[in-house]
Amino acid sequence: MDSLHPIIRPPDVGHEPHNPVRDPGKLAPTEDLDREPDGVPHSVVGLTALFSVMLAMLVAAMFLSGHIVGQIAAVALVAIAIPALVAGLRHKAERERDRVHPSR
Repeated sequence: MDSLHPIIRPPDVGHEPHNPVRDPGKLAPTEDLDREPDGVPHSVVGLTALFSVMLAMLVAAMFLSGHIVGQIAAVALVAIAIPALVAGLRHKAERERDRVHPSR
C-alpha cells in the first residue's frame, strides 16, 4: 500500500507547501481568518437556502395539485411564510452575528 499510483501521488515540491491564507505571518494587517462573510453566520445562510427550496417545492406542489383550494392556500402560504421566514432568519442572524470580527 506504500506505492501509490502516479496519478494520485501528491506532487513533490521539495518542501512542505504553505497556503499563504492560513499562515498568520503572511496575512495583511486588515485580514482576519476568523470572520464570516459579512458577519452573517454560515448556519443562517444554509438555513435560508434550505427553507427557501423546501417552501418553493411545497408551494409548487400545492399550486400544481389542480384544486382551487390548494392554489388559494399556496398563495396564502407565500404571503405569510416568506415574510415570516425572512424575519425569523434575520433575528437569528442578528443574534449570532460576529461582532468581534466584522467583515470590513
